[in-house]
Order: sequence, then structure tokens, then C-alpha cells
Amino acid sequence: MNFSDVGAHIFRTMLMYFIVYASIRIMGKREIGKLSMFDLVVSIMLAEIAAFVIEDINKPLFHGIVPMLTVLVVQIAMAFLSLKSRKLRLMIDGKPTVLISKGKLHRDEMRKQRYNLDDLLLQLREQNIDSIGEVEFAILETTGKLTVFPKGQSSSGSNSGSSGSGSTGSNSKAKGRKNKIDGFENIKYEGLPLPLIMDGKVQDQNLELIQKTRFWLKNQIQHKGIMDFKDVFICSIDHNGKVYVSSKDDKDN
Repeated sequence: MNFSDVGAHIFRTMLMYFIVYASIRIMGKREIGKLSMFDLVVSIMLAEIAAFVIEDINKPLFHGIVPMLTVLVVQIAMAFLSLKSRKLRLMIDGKPTVLISKGKLHRDEMRKQRYNLDDLLLQLREQNIDSIGEVEFAILETTGKLTVFPKGQSSSGSNSGSSGSGSTGSNSKAKGRKNKIDGFENIKYEGLPLPLIMDGKVQDQNLELIQKTRFWLKNQIQHKGIMDFKDVFICSIDHNGKVYVSSKDDKDN
């Protein structure tokens, strides 16, 4: 290998470094964190194309740059379309899976995700939880991360690590009580907030769970100054009966 070959390798390596770096920056900060399945495929393809260009200096540079730009355009286009369509987001990223709800382990869901007990116990230990019995909800996110709600956290509003003799008592009260605030007497304690509107689409199945109608929901968003469902970015209700609404025009959310 002569000096010109070494110089070509160095030049191509630096060029691919900056192209991959710029591509990841353009794709957004989400790529830096936990990757979804689609993000992982894009990252692997970019790395493979870059390696192909660096290894074979006899290949023209555009044989690598054009495919990389194509992958980048496809990723940006899919990301833009997924912002507009929740169905597309679910097709690309999939749905989060509830592995534990109200202390009950869902084995069928674990089998579907090919997620074994060792994986579950490992991720629980990483969050300082020793036993499945301490978990109220555990959700396997589309990135593979396990989100855990320890028992007593949702009702007490504190972290699972807090101590005190009143924590167990407050939890048992919260599970059995019915909320009397703002006419939410039908809403019993639920460990997770329920989305009622997402991207302007009413989640009718969740309305049925809380025994409410679209007419009731329309009144709730009108109280926030929003006249139509399609103008709502996100509307959710928590276990205390508190309704959160954010409009599509709200630049701060």
C-alpha cells in the first residue's frame, strides 16, 4: 500500500465520519437515545454503506454517498408521515406491551415479545426492584426499555424509594376509593393515565372504560378553549380525574 492509498483511506474515513454524523443530527436526537426497530435498521445501513466506501477506495464516492442520502431521505419522510398518522407510527414502531398490570404477570404477552423472566428480573433489578410483587405496572416500550410503576407510586405521588408507615395505608385507600372531583365519580383508581384524544383522533375505547361520551369530552376541551377534536394534539385523564389538554396550536407543548 503506497502513500496515496493511505491518504485516500484517511480522506474517505473522515468524509464518511462527517456524513454519518450529519445524517444522525438531521434525523433528530431520538436516534442518539434508545433506538426503535426502524431507527436501528437505518443506523445499521448507514454504518454498512460507510464501511463499504472506506474499504474499497477503487469504488467512486458517489456509490456510497447516493445510497446514504437515499436512506436519509426515506427516514426523514417516514418520520414526517408518522407525525401526521398514529396508525403509521404503530406500524413502524409497534405498540408498548403491558407485561405486568395491577401486580399480575401477563405470560402470553411475554411469549409474544419473546421476553423471558431473566430479562424481566434483570430490568427490574436495574430499577432497584427486587420482586415482581412490588410492581403495579410494567410496560415494555418499543425501544426495549422497561417502564416500571411500583406499588404506591401512582397514588402517593412519590418515588418507590420513599419510606414511612403511611405509604401502605394510603395505597390501599387509593385503590378502593372513587374520585368525587368534577363529576368523575365513575372513575376508580387506575395506575396509568388514559389518552382520550391523540393527534385529533378520539380514543373511543378509552372513553368506554371511564363510562363517558364524546359529548362529555367535547365539553372538556371546550372548557380549555378548543372547539373541535381535530384541533387537539393530546387529551388524557389521570387516576385523579384530572384532564390534560394540549392543542395543536400550542407551541409550548
